[in-house]
Amino acid sequence: MPVAHCEWGPNGVLAFRDRVAALVIVDVLSFSTAVDISTARGAQIVPFPLGDQVSADEAAKAAGAVLASPKRAAGGQYSLSPASLQTIASGTRLMLPSPNGSRLSLMGGSAAVFAGCLRNARAVAQAARALGGDVAVIPAGERWRSDDSLRPAIEDLLGAGAILDALDLPLSPEARVARDVWLGARDDFADVIRASLSGQELIGRDFAQDVELAVASDASHAAPRLRDGAYSA
Repeated sequence: MPVAHCEWGPNGVLAFRDRVAALVIVDVLSFSTAVDISTARGAQIVPFPLGDQVSADEAAKAAGAVLASPKRAAGGQYSLSPASLQTIASGTRLMLPSPNGSRLSLMGGSAAVFAGCLRNARAVAQAARALGGDVAVIPAGERWRSDDSLRPAIEDLLGAGAILDALDLPLSPEARVARDVWLGARDDFADVIRASLSGQELIGRDFAQDVELAVASDASHAAPRLRDGAYSA
C-alpha cells in the first residue's frame, strides 16, 4: 500500500522526488496560497526562483507570462501577496518569483508536483492519492536572514499535517508527527499562525489579509498541479 512521507525543504525534495508518485509543496505564507487562489480562478502560475530582475524579465517573456512584482504588493499589481490575486482573470499566465515555494516546485524531477496549503488540503490530498503511489509532503519553511539556512515554519508544518491527515494513508514516522501536530492544533490553528513569527511579520507589514486568506481551511476545491512549467487547477 502507498505510504505518505514528510521532510523539509530542498533536501526533502531531493530525498523523495525519484521515489514517490507525487510531491506536495507546502508554502502557506504565501506561495502555495497564492497559487491556490490564482488557479482556482482559472489562471496559470509559472514558478520562478527569486533572483535578479533581468533574468526574471527574460524568463517571463520566454514563458509567455506576465511577471509579478518582485516585492509583495497589494492593489492593482500582481505579487506574492494572495490578496493581490483575488481578482486575477481566468487565462492569465503569471510568473511568480518566490524564494521557497517556487524553487522547490522546480526541483520535482519526474514526480507529479502539487502546491498544497490549508485552503486546499483535502483537494490536493485527493488528487495526489489518486496517482496510486507514495506521496511526499514537503513543508517549505523559511530562510534565516543571517545565513540563509532553513527555518522550519509552523504554518508550513500545520499545512503539511492537514494534507497528511486528509491523505488517509499509512504514514512514515516523520509524517505521523506532522499529522499529529495538526490534530493537536486544529481547533485554534488560525490563532497559532497569526501569532507565529511569519504571521506577525506579515501583519506588521500591513498584509494581515494575506494571513486571513491563508488560514481559510478547505475554502478551495482546486488542486494546483505543475504541468509544462506552470501550475493549473
